[in-house]
Amino acid sequence: MHYESSGHDGMSIKKFESMLESNKVGFFDSEEFEQIIEHYLELGKMVLARKAVKLGLSQHPAAVPLKLLQAEIFVFDNEFDQAHEILNELHELQPTNSEVFIQKANIYSKTDEHDKSINLLKSALELTTDQADVYNLLGMEFLFIEDYENAKLNFISCLELDDQDYSALYNIIYCFDFLNEHEEAIDFLNNFLNTHPYCEVAWHQVGKQYFDLKMYQKSLAAFDFAIISDDNFVGAYLEKGKVLEKLGKHEEAIENYLITLKLDDPTSFAYLRLGKCHEKLGLKDQAIKYYKQTVTEDPLLDKAWIAIIDFYQSQLNYQKALTYAVKAIEIDSENALYWIRYAKLNKRLNFFEEAEHGYRRAIELGNYELETWLNRSDILLQLGEKRAIISNCTHGLEFYPEDPELEYRLAGAYYATGSTVKGYYHFQNAFKNDPEFLIIIEELYPQCLEIEEIQQLINS
Repeated sequence: MHYESSGHDGMSIKKFESMLESNKVGFFDSEEFEQIIEHYLELGKMVLARKAVKLGLSQHPAAVPLKLLQAEIFVFDNEFDQAHEILNELHELQPTNSEVFIQKANIYSKTDEHDKSINLLKSALELTTDQADVYNLLGMEFLFIEDYENAKLNFISCLELDDQDYSALYNIIYCFDFLNEHEEAIDFLNNFLNTHPYCEVAWHQVGKQYFDLKMYQKSLAAFDFAIISDDNFVGAYLEKGKVLEKLGKHEEAIENYLITLKLDDPTSFAYLRLGKCHEKLGLKDQAIKYYKQTVTEDPLLDKAWIAIIDFYQSQLNYQKALTYAVKAIEIDSENALYWIRYAKLNKRLNFFEEAEHGYRRAIELGNYELETWLNRSDILLQLGEKRAIISNCTHGLEFYPEDPELEYRLAGAYYATGSTVKGYYHFQNAFKNDPEFLIIIEELYPQCLEIEEIQQLINS
């Protein structure tokens, strides 16, 4: 419950804070304390909430609502034994008090004993006058144990009792999505819309379901209805823009993204999509302007930095692209995608040591794509690091066993370092798996073709 800081409740809060400032104890009735405590809990002002509980119980030691709030604060502070003690005492006094069951369920939820929490909430459901709230809590407990079917059913029950609870509606659709039940989700939403035809949230969710099913025209119509229901609904304009992009209508997509900039604070997503649309239309100056606005809005958004890097690379401006790759790495040096682009650009500019460093860092950060191992091997060859090639390709074969491209490179490196037995072993593997990739040896290690045993294998 939300208490405005005006009227009777606001006066109580002002009186309480004035009392704290003057160190003079004033009297409040138990309901006033309850309102004051809930006000501070809602704002997250736990120090003031604790002070109010302590003073409230000193003036009204038998007040059950204040003891329940004290237990709630103990749960928040992870002081579960103290909370249990209070709740057990209250259960003896009021065995049909649903709030006692709900608070005990909260404790079990926080200690990952979700089955116990669910059982207590089911008991609370039979006692409470606010079943919608309990159904919502049950739905969350089933989500915690990844029982999406039961979670969905409880959120549906919550929504049936409180059709304005859009968080329950979102959670229902989340469950449908996780169960990969897109068509069922659409049926549910359409039934909901039969009785709530101007619910912009429901139309928005229908549009997203059709988008996931690649039914773009129906998705577009749903987002249009969401906008008709609420023409200030920023999310609907953003999603409509995405659909229009899929349909190749980039000018219309731009119009929708621009509307979001007028309705609310600019988002990095809108700027990024504006950049992509303008680039598709060949409007390069506008595209780069929006890409740069994206990284200004959200410097940690890797898609934005990558868009800028790729943009300049597509313009063959490799030096400029590299400059932005370096800037991106300065902001987030743990992003493998940045290092891959850094490596490719340095390779393009014939900065082989920097390129090798980039590929090595990408591998260290978990980029194990085949292309990464192959490119690093070829750069190491340029640098004359043949033993490093052996190490690199051997490591790569752990992820791509018997891959001929790695095997040919490994064979060539072993021959180049005088390990002919190992060289022949890997050459055999490579040639057996894919003789067409022999071109790798021809281009990178042509001297190997003069070795008698290799000539015999090729001609056999």
